[in-house]
Amino acid sequence: MKKLILGLTLMLATMATTAATADVRVAATVPNMGLLARVVGGEAVDVTVMAPADRDAHYLEARPSMMAAMRRADLVVAVGAELEMGWLPAALRGANNPAVQVGRLGYFEGAAHIDLIETGVEADRAGGDVHPAGNPHFYMDPPRMAEVAKALADRLASIDEANADYFHDNAERFARAVESRMGDWQERVEGAPGAVMYHKDANYLMRLLEVPVLGYLEPLPGIPPTARHLRELVSRLEGQKGITLYTDFQPSRGADFLERELGWPSRQLPNQVSPDATRAEEYLEMIDRWVEALASAG
Repeated sequence: MKKLILGLTLMLATMATTAATADVRVAATVPNMGLLARVVGGEAVDVTVMAPADRDAHYLEARPSMMAAMRRADLVVAVGAELEMGWLPAALRGANNPAVQVGRLGYFEGAAHIDLIETGVEADRAGGDVHPAGNPHFYMDPPRMAEVAKALADRLASIDEANADYFHDNAERFARAVESRMGDWQERVEGAPGAVMYHKDANYLMRLLEVPVLGYLEPLPGIPPTARHLRELVSRLEGQKGITLYTDFQPSRGADFLERELGWPSRQLPNQVSPDATRAEEYLEMIDRWVEALASAG
């Protein structure tokens, strides 16, 4: 009997520590995707985030550190929809790791697993920095991130079958955490007048919460604000209520102008978690900050 109990104890201990000892090496392009990999992968993944949180992922350059991370990786986790087009293809070539090239099991794009908004835009540079595949900033939409988490769990399970249940349980837990916040977020922004954004990087969140986007500080995507465009915004929005929101890597000049001319408040907010973030709560708290800012304009 003692031998049977000892055997069962050892078996349960082994099952409990399986996820802690079977590392999958992940190279994530941006902090939000790194956080998702850590939330889903838990102790079974070792994640390196290649892009800093306070830089625009559109405009990074391929660096040796990125290539080194992908050379060691079993899985690359990217946003996709051409967000990283300026640097990821070159970094993948430099990594020279066949397992993580596009189309292989070791390459994962979140955008490929959800419906994107703003699709079908003509690829014409005259229209600014456009994304014909759709808006890539889905990470500002928590329910879509939950969908991506489940797809990522499937991919991790294909690489590390022994931890498949562990990955799927973690993804489900993340989805439940998102769902538990939705009612509060929607209630807090009910009746919010809307916001002017710098770029289209919060459009998913605005649609999710049904809060209007009143305009953009950029005259075209990727084009810095011009004096003429800002004056036109002021003329169109005069007499209305609202708030101007921009991220921590975008300049404040346009928001400051609207604050002076319209009396609107402005807030600079992160749209990426810390590269070292490990807890789902850190992502949800980032969304909380946007919700609080939108609600404050009412």
